[in-house]
Amino acid sequence: MSEPKAMSLRFPDPEQRSAIAAAAKEAGVSMQEYILSAAYERATAVEATFLAHFEASVARSHEAFAAEPSSIDPAPEQRAAEKQARRDLERHEQGGAA
Repeated sequence: MSEPKAMSLRFPDPEQRSAIAAAAKEAGVSMQEYILSAAYERATAVEATFLAHFEASVARSHEAFAAEPSSIDPAPEQRAAEKQARRDLERHEQGGAA
C-alpha cells in the first residue's frame, strides 16, 4: 500500500505562513499537525455550539408541549373572530374573481 500524501501547505500571505510555522514550532509539532489540530478544535467548538442551541430548542419545545392547553389555545372569542375574518376574506376573494 502506498504512503499517504502530505498536505500541500500553500499560503498566499508569507506573514501568515511564518506565524503558523512559529506557532507550530512553539507547540513542538509539524505545521500539518498544527493546522489539522486547529481545524479539529474549531470543528468541535462549532459542534458544541450547535448542540447547546439544539438542546435549548428542545427544552423550549418541550415546555410548549407541556403547557396547559388553555395557555396555548386561543379564547373562544378569538376563534370566532378568526373564523369570521376567514369567511369575510373568502367572500371578498370570490367577489373579486367574478
